[in-house]
Amino acid sequence: MQASLLHELVVGTPIISSTYDQFQKSANRYLPGTQCQYSATTSKQVKLGTNISETVKRKLSLGARILRVGGVEKVFKQFFSVEEGERLLKVSQCYLSTTSGPLAGFLFISTDKVAFCSERSMKVFTQRGHMLRIRYKVVIPLKKIKCVNQSRNVQKPTQKYIEMVTMDNFEFWFMGVIKYQKTFKYLEQAVSQA
Repeated sequence: MQASLLHELVVGTPIISSTYDQFQKSANRYLPGTQCQYSATTSKQVKLGTNISETVKRKLSLGARILRVGGVEKVFKQFFSVEEGERLLKVSQCYLSTTSGPLAGFLFISTDKVAFCSERSMKVFTQRGHMLRIRYKVVIPLKKIKCVNQSRNVQKPTQKYIEMVTMDNFEFWFMGVIKYQKTFKYLEQAVSQA
């Protein structure tokens, strides 16, 4: 039953306005509003949420998930298909910039791909009105990445971004990357070795 519902959900298919309204209401619960400010804290951790308890809760849920599954490598294998011989190089918490606002999640850098998976699942509705909970995922094979760039907010230099451009000129912006320099170094090395 679940598989047949997934087949109805196709990325890029227009959704009727009532379904879209339902999706927006549920998505807004997980995405920071426009009133939230992106700022670096003294420990170089980034906070996009409205309060400290939200940030702590997120970190605890991450730790619980990693412990439950058995490590970050197993989390990676659970969320994405892994080729034989593929190794996970780095995992970083960050936000992916989307048209709906920043989306909290994990950036996985492996020897074959760069992948992003949202921290929380979102509710989406099929054309028949069935609700599904899915994670927002992005997978980019290293061979399809044209370049990776560092960027920062000119007015607030502590706000750093990583821009990834694919061969077909799609741009992906990651912000609030924990251990920014180290993550960028791994990303740059992975892309250059592909």
